[in-house]
Amino acid sequence: MLNWFNADLATFAAALYALFSVLGILSALEAILKTRTAQGAAAWAIVLVGMPIVFVPLYWVFGRRKFRGYAMAKRSANAEIARIAHSLGNDFDDFRPEGSATYQMRGLEQLTALPFSCGNSAELLIDGDRAFNNMFAHIRNAQDYILLEYYIIRDDSIGQELADLLIEKAASGVAIYCIYDEIGSFQLSRRYLQKLRKGGIKVTAFNSTKGLGNRLQLNFRNHRKILIVDGKYCSIGGMNIGDEYRHRHPKLSPWRDTSLSISGPAIQAVQLAFAEDWYWACEELPTLNWQVKACDASHHGSNYDSLILASGPADTVDSCALMFLDLIHQARDRLWIVSPYFVPDAPVILALQLAAMRGVDVRIMLPKNPDKLLIQLSSYSAIKETMAKGVQFYYYQKGFLHQKVMLVDEELAMVGTANLDNRSFRLNFEICALIHNRDFAIKMETMLQHDLDACRQLLPREVANWSFFRRLVSRCAYLFAPLQ
Repeated sequence: MLNWFNADLATFAAALYALFSVLGILSALEAILKTRTAQGAAAWAIVLVGMPIVFVPLYWVFGRRKFRGYAMAKRSANAEIARIAHSLGNDFDDFRPEGSATYQMRGLEQLTALPFSCGNSAELLIDGDRAFNNMFAHIRNAQDYILLEYYIIRDDSIGQELADLLIEKAASGVAIYCIYDEIGSFQLSRRYLQKLRKGGIKVTAFNSTKGLGNRLQLNFRNHRKILIVDGKYCSIGGMNIGDEYRHRHPKLSPWRDTSLSISGPAIQAVQLAFAEDWYWACEELPTLNWQVKACDASHHGSNYDSLILASGPADTVDSCALMFLDLIHQARDRLWIVSPYFVPDAPVILALQLAAMRGVDVRIMLPKNPDKLLIQLSSYSAIKETMAKGVQFYYYQKGFLHQKVMLVDEELAMVGTANLDNRSFRLNFEICALIHNRDFAIKMETMLQHDLDACRQLLPREVANWSFFRRLVSRCAYLFAPLQ
């Protein structure tokens, strides 16, 4: 009897392994055909064929590179969203900037729903206290509606302060819509959500796994951080809703971050991205103010030329990666980039090297103290390769550096949610604002120069002296960066 059981078990195990071997080969072929980078395709193909029982399920969960469900939902709402976008496009014709900005942004405009516009105001919000004070002040002044979309919302002191204020505004008749990413906010308590809903706030997870074909899909994240008030004010940037952004992280504080407040026509591009995300999550479109107006001339820092790029895995091209490549290639004198993560793909590394070789002052600022060890290990390999042609790297010393900004030459700056890594390039929903204005670039330069004063430059001789083991572990981690 026991021999029969063992033989039957062995037959079952052999059949199961044969099944997974076939699935591994088929999945590897799909990865080769569909994975956007050769590096990612090779990594998946090796592990799918070599260890199919382990990696076939992981591929089904993490292997997708295009969010087809979101794209299909967007098309199903195409009539209404297309009508809004078309109307906004016509209105934006009255706010087209003059001069060189339009030429410089021509390629980037092909990646966006709405073109470059003038008549915007923009203000840098440096660190959490200033950003949250600005955010709460505008929420208190809301008259019609408030839109919130955050990768992380925490049930901590700042989260409770926000919840109480939103409930107060909802009681006064203001409509409130809130989206959170269920993976980024996996620790968000049910009690917190119930409190918001009981207070009259429409709150939903982004629901990336919604739909039968998406049940195993965990690789796509909504990494956007958006606040919109009445269609007249918005903010985007690196900061989520959590106490760590107010320098209260037990290990990584002080937490250095930057957001951007915006008024003017560019708000409508941010609002359009929110509307599409809300439709995916809830299959409805909220009633919003779509009037395109220039900012009040009395605003400090007004009449900036701005472009909003909302990117994600439902795009037909890798919009975020193309944005970084275009900005790098545009640089003639200066290219300063700040990101908490540096795991770029080969085209971005080559573009950075080429910029340094043509004499551009290329500086990349990274945190000394990381929050994700695997990504830090991956970055060592990318740093070593990129630095070989003169790109300069700086480690921020005062705490964790989380801002995502870029300064190109004397007039172009970017503030957004996108990191310099494969996840932001291809897997996350991101949103970035580009400001073309010399005065704003000077403000960005002042901010970044202050940050550079708190940095230590990584010298080429230090990288040359990295141990064999460090280089080996880093290279192995970098090979699997597309899977991160």
